[in-house]
Amino acid sequence: MNDSLSEFRPARVAILGVGLLGGSVARAIRQSVPSVHVVGIVRCAEKGQQWVDREVVDSVTESIEQGCRDVDVVVVATPVDKVSEKVIAVAQATKPDCLITDVGSTKQTIVNAVSQCPAAVAKFVAAHPIAGSEKTGAEHATADLFVGKVIVLTPSDRTPAGLLEQAEQFWRLTGGRIVTLSPEEHDTHLASVSHVPHLASSAVAKLVCEQSADLVGSGWTDITRVAAGDPAMWLAICQENRPAIEQQLRRLAESIDEVRQWMHSHDDESLLRWLKEAKTIRDSF
Repeated sequence: MNDSLSEFRPARVAILGVGLLGGSVARAIRQSVPSVHVVGIVRCAEKGQQWVDREVVDSVTESIEQGCRDVDVVVVATPVDKVSEKVIAVAQATKPDCLITDVGSTKQTIVNAVSQCPAAVAKFVAAHPIAGSEKTGAEHATADLFVGKVIVLTPSDRTPAGLLEQAEQFWRLTGGRIVTLSPEEHDTHLASVSHVPHLASSAVAKLVCEQSADLVGSGWTDITRVAAGDPAMWLAICQENRPAIEQQLRRLAESIDEVRQWMHSHDDESLLRWLKEAKTIRDSF
């Protein structure tokens, strides 16, 4: 890696969408590079002023053109179904050597859409920091949200090598560990470790009836924590990663059906083996 990339320190960064993830990127970069100026691109500048007051960003604007002027990096932190259109818009408003990246938890649809715009391909490296919370909003943003967490980069076949190196350096400034996958690999894996678990968590939450509500304990609370996430955001994720999620849902359904059959047939040996296998997998993390 050449010295200029290994010493990459952006002077100006724009965050398009100042929520939990976008706000945490802003806080992390401001901590790592105290001299940086971070501008938040928001829907309402008057409301967005609170993020300046809370020192999440240094300034805010409603304009992509104004917010992206002379910036070194733009982080698109919108819902996944809006990322590609925002990346393409940002590509038209930024200088030639600007890095554009994102925080979306689906990748293949985004990368495929951006690939249709040559100006965007030359600037964009898709990313997914695997960190977050069921809470939303920049009021919950923290500078250490990504410390030690995996940040997946999913370049396309047309992503310039130097741009990928620059993206790695930028995301390391947040404290994350970089892993590179293809967009397809990312979406397949995330369906099993994130997207379907969220749907399973929601299904467990829906089992509770009025009569059992007073009996809820920590086990139920733990397994349903992610079900408290923003439903609109999760609908967009399901829409963007539908094939991989459907495949993993079939695997889950088959596993649950096996358990049901063992329960019905009193096959406690198979049930115990299944429980032990699950415990071994969970204990390995």
